[in-house]
Amino acid sequence: QVQLVESGGGLVQAGGSLTLSCAASGDGASNTHMGWFRQAPGMERQFVAAVNWRPTYTLYEDSVKGRFTIARDTAKNMVTLQMDSLKPEDTAVYYCAGSRYMPTYYYTPSKENEYIYWGQGTQVTVSS
Repeated sequence: QVQLVESGGGLVQAGGSLTLSCAASGDGASNTHMGWFRQAPGMERQFVAAVNWRPTYTLYEDSVKGRFTIARDTAKNMVTLQMDSLKPEDTAVYYCAGSRYMPTYYYTPSKENEYIYWGQGTQVTVSS
């Protein structure tokens, strides 16, 4: 079982930056793919970014490419999401997630149902 704890959310003006962190602990934390999802009010949860367990490979949702950067510190079992050039439409609860789905060596999961571990979520609010 892997436990995930997010931190770093808050209120920021449009154009600003925030860094979210997720600490992973438990058996197998080091060989678990890690991802970030977000859910805005009245919307379904949406994939944002992921890094696979190696952690050579990353994947981003189109709207955040070039603005968000996911990174993994394997020694500390932590993953961060650096969010720059934030927009009001980035406002959501952000969730850290972990996946053991490995159909291929290089696979980086992006579907919600491929993730089995979830953090409690952290609110990000971007004001215009």
